[in-house]
Amino acid sequence: MMISALLHTVGDLLMHRSVSWLAGIAAVACVFTFAAPASATSDFARAWKEAYLAGDDVDADFVKTARKAGCYVCHIKGHPKKKEVRNEYGKAIHEFLKKEDFPKDYLKEKPEEAKKKMVEGFKKAGEKKSSDGEVFAEKIKAGKLPATDAGL
Repeated sequence: MMISALLHTVGDLLMHRSVSWLAGIAAVACVFTFAAPASATSDFARAWKEAYLAGDDVDADFVKTARKAGCYVCHIKGHPKKKEVRNEYGKAIHEFLKKEDFPKDYLKEKPEEAKKKMVEGFKKAGEKKSSDGEVFAEKIKAGKLPATDAGL
């Protein structure tokens, strides 16, 4: 009788833990499923790639290099605050494009308008000069990454 009661208690405990685990997993799954993945930063990166890495006239080696550089086209590799600190090209872009000007609702409701504004910002930033004296847009056109201080 005593063993039966003990087994029953252990069984209840294991069942309770299983239910708790399942509830926890379900909660985490809901957070990831319903969290809005769009943000201005990822949309900036996507628009930049479409503007500079798409098309038949783009050098394949530059596409590989830029894709490998990823975030470091605008940010500094190895910096402890990598998302907050921009390289010289990222600073030039930030003069014309601010994350706050592209809230999620705007990006969702008017994606083409937002993309057009982003491309205009990229073009304005492209007119600025790198610390090596070359114009950013001309460096990109020549198949070179724009920033000299990206840490790559």
